[in-house]
Amino acid sequence: MKNYRTLLSEAAEVVAGHNNRWDAINPENVARMKLQNRFNTGLDIARYTAGIMRRDMAAYDADANQYTQSLGCWHGFIGQQKMISVKKHFGKTDRCYLYLSGWMVAALRSEFGPLPDQSIHEKTTVPELVEELYTFLKQADARELRHLFTELDLARDEGNQIREKAAMDAIDGFATHVVPIIADIDAGFGNEEATYLLAKKMIEAGACCIQLENQVSDVKQCGHQDGKVTVPHEDFLAKINAVRYAFLELGVDEGIIVARTDSLGAGLTQKIPVSREPGDLGDQYNAFVAGEEITSMEAVGPGDMVIRQGDKLIKTARLANGLVQFRPGTGEDRVVLDCVTALNNGADLLWIETEKPHVGQIAGMVNRIREQIPAAKLVYNNSPSFNWTLNFRQQVFDAWTEQGRSTEGYVRDRLMSAEYDETELSAEADERIQAFQSDAAQHAGIFHHLITLPTYHTAALSTDELAKDYFGEQGMLAYVREVQRREIREGLACVKHQDMSGSNIGDDHKEYFSGAQALKASGKDNTMNQFG
Repeated sequence: MKNYRTLLSEAAEVVAGHNNRWDAINPENVARMKLQNRFNTGLDIARYTAGIMRRDMAAYDADANQYTQSLGCWHGFIGQQKMISVKKHFGKTDRCYLYLSGWMVAALRSEFGPLPDQSIHEKTTVPELVEELYTFLKQADARELRHLFTELDLARDEGNQIREKAAMDAIDGFATHVVPIIADIDAGFGNEEATYLLAKKMIEAGACCIQLENQVSDVKQCGHQDGKVTVPHEDFLAKINAVRYAFLELGVDEGIIVARTDSLGAGLTQKIPVSREPGDLGDQYNAFVAGEEITSMEAVGPGDMVIRQGDKLIKTARLANGLVQFRPGTGEDRVVLDCVTALNNGADLLWIETEKPHVGQIAGMVNRIREQIPAAKLVYNNSPSFNWTLNFRQQVFDAWTEQGRSTEGYVRDRLMSAEYDETELSAEADERIQAFQSDAAQHAGIFHHLITLPTYHTAALSTDELAKDYFGEQGMLAYVREVQRREIREGLACVKHQDMSGSNIGDDHKEYFSGAQALKASGKDNTMNQFG
């Protein structure tokens, strides 16, 4: 991005080239507006953020401590506040992304009302949310830059050149709130053409990274629920190709595809792929199908399906709805095959949906994948669907048992109980939870850690706390003490909600456009002045 002085110089030259007819246009205002809107299209954002992700992936390959993180969001304001908070606490947004969760889109954004995560919400809601998120992130840029411009003006009014230079340096060194979004396209919302069309909309809205799963689109389930049905590899690869073509068609050559496998918890397939020769992908997929060996056609009834597995003929195990069952205990082997196949055919990152957060389990699968593809790395769902407290307390309990340490006084199935909160076992479990992301980055190949739906839960929790006291005995004190006073003490920009919503930016524009005639909202009677 060009610096402030360059933009000012260019704007002055353009204005001067119109024979005094544009004298009402202030070149400095033009330069400021350009800085406040540095991304003109969603494709500009997609190309910019794809470059960030590619550099972060390379940095992780060189040093596994350089993993990345994100939080899921279902509204532009929430995504904006996350990045404002990151900049407030850490001064930059390096290695911090946003995650667009299909689960939260279904539960919170559908015109049908709250829906389960089954791809039955409107598919256009996903690119609309990508666009909304970036609209709010760009507005966060405009707001923060506006404060820097105000500081520059004050320094000039004082004639303080040191303060002026510091303000100018801050403007030129400004770090944008615009970060990569990993966007969930579910199973593509249809066939490969439907996947391509939706991917284009998402990329045009700004998505540089699209996450695609290997479930059957029309019976898709949440990854942490039962009843998941996977597709043969050729079907999934066709959709990976569709997304790659969408990226390349739109000029986002560094676009990233996350191939998600639900095979660990999926025991069903919708169809048997064609196998053209022993050992091909179809044959490998079919090798996991459950069934009974037959030696006579008399064992085959009407509607039965028979396939060859090696030297045997197998009558496949099917449900009443025709879905074919996999052999129990084959989930990890199918995951490894899925991941190797996806990476060898155009995917950039992997997502393995698991039933629990266990570094050893994830590492076991990743190490097998890395025997064939050493650079394999994961995006991992640090899901609220896991009971993290219970899982990690049980992991510590099991580790102590294996080590021969005493577990007297603990009941494994009751470890979630508050009676254990202050125990040594609980403390060790919390230490493991705190270290989970760094440990998994180091030992299980996880490049990116995300929480899919954190603000679904934080919104419910904070609303419950406020409602309990506000409608109870505390009344207005509940809001003042637990919300506004904390906003002020902790320096949350949102306490000045008029400024956050763009009121001061609008005042600037009124002054640019109307000069002394501008009717501004930020005068002495604006109650936001009470917040200093």
